[in-house]
Amino acid sequence: MQAIILSIGDELVLGQTVDTNSAHLSSQLARHGIGTRYHQTVADDREAVAQAIRLAIGQVELLIVSGGLGPTEDDLTRHALADALGSPLVLHEPSVEHIRGFFERLGRTMPDRNRIQAMHPRGTSVVPNACGTAPGIHTVVDGTHVYVVPGVPREMVAMYEAAVQPNLDLIEQSRHAILTTKLNTFGLGESDVAERLGCLMDRDRNPKVGTTVSDAFVSVRIRSEFPDATEAQHRLDEMAEQVHRRLGPIVFGRDDESLQQALVSTLIAHGRTVATAESCTGGLIGKMITDVAGSSQIFRGGWVTYSNEMKMAQLGVEQSLLNRHGAVSQPTARAMAAGALARTKSDLAVGITGIAGPDGGDEAKPVGMVWVALAYRRPGSGHGVDTDALQLNLGGDRQNVRDRSAKAAVQALRLHVLGQPIDLIRSGRRIPMGD
Repeated sequence: MQAIILSIGDELVLGQTVDTNSAHLSSQLARHGIGTRYHQTVADDREAVAQAIRLAIGQVELLIVSGGLGPTEDDLTRHALADALGSPLVLHEPSVEHIRGFFERLGRTMPDRNRIQAMHPRGTSVVPNACGTAPGIHTVVDGTHVYVVPGVPREMVAMYEAAVQPNLDLIEQSRHAILTTKLNTFGLGESDVAERLGCLMDRDRNPKVGTTVSDAFVSVRIRSEFPDATEAQHRLDEMAEQVHRRLGPIVFGRDDESLQQALVSTLIAHGRTVATAESCTGGLIGKMITDVAGSSQIFRGGWVTYSNEMKMAQLGVEQSLLNRHGAVSQPTARAMAAGALARTKSDLAVGITGIAGPDGGDEAKPVGMVWVALAYRRPGSGHGVDTDALQLNLGGDRQNVRDRSAKAAVQALRLHVLGQPIDLIRSGRRIPMGD
């Protein structure tokens, strides 16, 4: 069985609002073995919406249209559906009473314009709305079940769960199970990830494997489609294991697990604590870590030392070192990390300094050059401390440099705790001690 999803609204077409409804509906339908043939976003244009509905009917067994059910002049979905069906709009009196009651509970009188929300094409069924004023509409045309639901995400979700989902088994469908997952990575570009995956990404395979990039993360998407849900899950997990083996520790989480969640859980599992000393990232690393519930178990504290004076006063970075190497240098990053380690008595500390731009760079130290250093207590040596450093050369604007630098630092911390080399982060170059 397949579905088509139409999202209606000028704000969606113009990019003023992100269409989250289609993504939610597709993921929910997939759990029932229903594939989505396509999403289409249509402006608040009566003829355009009617044409999109006409084109979808007969192609698939299920059509869901979200949006355009409000009371204003640009809410035209019910009119467009009537045009597509060749049926006039009629008033549904119980819906009028529902809308009137909705306003009365708010201590208001129903505006006359809201009566339009109680209209539906003759021959269709009204779907109650428990969360708002706009009822939905359901009909069956040429073998296609058509559901029109509100565009407000909260109302859409509630109506889908109450009216659409319970009826999916009544719609003629194959019993295929469609299961998906994604593995999240940081440290390699998309082309490098694809090269390592090799034949696993062949488009004729099942499960299918693909990649997407967002905010410097490369996610590997896996889709498993089989007649039996147990087999689909087994094959999905099997493919996820193959992907993980090929990519190694740059994979930090599955599905919605964030990089900072992965770091915090790794530190907790290994009984390690961490501190931060930041310059160019301005506290982003500390924020990422403390955004995670439970981070108080592993985060000792941190500093944002933007000026040389603060680096010296707060972290003990020596004036002579700054004079010789500059604030943006790997010796300074190492000294910052070592200072944070000593002052917090943590097991591990990160120091970061760089040139985020747009100004401040030169030929020797261009914008985007960043040093990430880790300081850690040498195993079995009492108070002995080692440091490791990674040089990053990043492109993009100031925000991009700061964001990717913070993420690289968090991934470097995670890799170190796992006993992995931090130069697995391909955009960086590990600097040996004394270089």
